[in-house]
Amino acid sequence: MNFKHIHIGNLIRQKVEESEIDQDRICKFLSCNEVDVQKMYNAQSLDCDILLRWSKLLEYDFFRIYSQHLILFAPPQNARLNNTKTAIKSELPEFKKNIYTVEIINFIIEQITSGLKTRTQVMEQYNIPRSTLYRWLIKFQNVEADFIN
Repeated sequence: MNFKHIHIGNLIRQKVEESEIDQDRICKFLSCNEVDVQKMYNAQSLDCDILLRWSKLLEYDFFRIYSQHLILFAPPQNARLNNTKTAIKSELPEFKKNIYTVEIINFIIEQITSGLKTRTQVMEQYNIPRSTLYRWLIKFQNVEADFIN
């Protein structure tokens, strides 16, 4: 899964094929015709309301893909605040820290083990603390050893 370049239509099509949901059911649930569904499959992005309907129909959280993109590719909030002179208070809820999902951890470990990135590059690009990355690598090596034995 490429979290940097998201084509949500392709991902929805893939999930529909895996779920083997009938085209008529999709059209009824989304209140559209087959041509509109095909347009959604070809769309790189979709309106949030439509994406929410797809998530409900396919029982899959497509929004999490975008959240994982933000975890990997958006600068941490502290770095942004240090660049401004005054912190602006917001009415929106604040999230204390990033939550790394299993998919994100696997993605990062795969980049290191395949040689695409070094540990230092991963720490710098994704702002992952050194101790966290090394814990993941130790845990991954233990899981890999369990599969071999």
